[in-house]
Amino acid sequence: MKPRDSRPGKGPRSGATSSNKRSAAGGSGRSAASGSGRSAGGKRVDPRDARRDPRDAKRPSRDAKYAPRAAVNTKRSRPPARENTGPRAPRPDQHGLGGSQIEGRQAVRELLIAQRRKTFEIWVSNDLDENDVINDILALAADQRVPVRRVPRKEIEKEARSEAPQGVLAMAAPIPDVELGDLLAPRKGNVPAFLVAIDGVTDPGNLGAILRSCDGAGVHGVILPRHRAVHITPTAAKSAAGAAEYVPMCVVGGLPTALKQMKDAGVWIVGLSDAADKNIFEIGDLTSEPICLVLGAEGAGLSRLVKERCDLLVSIPMGGSLSSLNVSAAAALATYEVVRSRVAKTK
Repeated sequence: MKPRDSRPGKGPRSGATSSNKRSAAGGSGRSAASGSGRSAGGKRVDPRDARRDPRDAKRPSRDAKYAPRAAVNTKRSRPPARENTGPRAPRPDQHGLGGSQIEGRQAVRELLIAQRRKTFEIWVSNDLDENDVINDILALAADQRVPVRRVPRKEIEKEARSEAPQGVLAMAAPIPDVELGDLLAPRKGNVPAFLVAIDGVTDPGNLGAILRSCDGAGVHGVILPRHRAVHITPTAAKSAAGAAEYVPMCVVGGLPTALKQMKDAGVWIVGLSDAADKNIFEIGDLTSEPICLVLGAEGAGLSRLVKERCDLLVSIPMGGSLSSLNVSAAAALATYEVVRSRVAKTK
């Protein structure tokens, strides 16, 4: 009988003498060296099970990367406190008129004179020369105990949202709006209602100029749609030069519905349209009645549904080369024509 071949590689493997024995090197049958990927017996091992290099302690492991969501700390840290660099004011009402930030000397002075809403803080540029308007602002603010801060002009220009804040900026409560029913209620002396509705005007400068004309003409209220129309921005308030503090304004969900409600209350609805056959100077008989002038948007004019709600469409005669006026200029002309006609009838 031939003896068994004892040449290396032909006999039984050294690691196979006892499958339950652990190697003395690592106690688990795995190699202590992680770079080779093989155990002391030559078996292939999973690199993930190898001992990690100490330099990899800060690197996320594959198991940690794909760990269940419950094992990950999802608790959010508290955001850092906001640095108080600007005037404080309440969060603006997205469905109201706005007007929390007021810029410009005349607008801020009328804000303090009207006292229709609370003023929180006023910034005045420290390089402004004293004049009557600035002195009035400082005196009124002192009487009403409104904080006044003297700041560099660049700080005001950084915070401003209009082109020329004139070195004065104020923060106040939003402008309060009124209900449409209040505008339609009877007035002292049975004065017929005089209202203006604005159909989709989006330029804040135009809105401010319209409000200024309405205040001068004694308009009892302005109706604004809630959507697709500008409300009281800093530019609108500055263009109005304080008129936004005095003219009652109503925000409605839909202008056609509001016009129908006014018609049901006995108000004549007169819309301005370039294509109308009758002109604004021919409505003398209607001015002694409750009336609402409706102004169209820049360029587009009155919308279809608004036109359908009007009792009468009138135009402004144009004797030159242009076909129409700016909406703010048209508002000034039309509102004062109603005033002129009413005054003429009382004589």
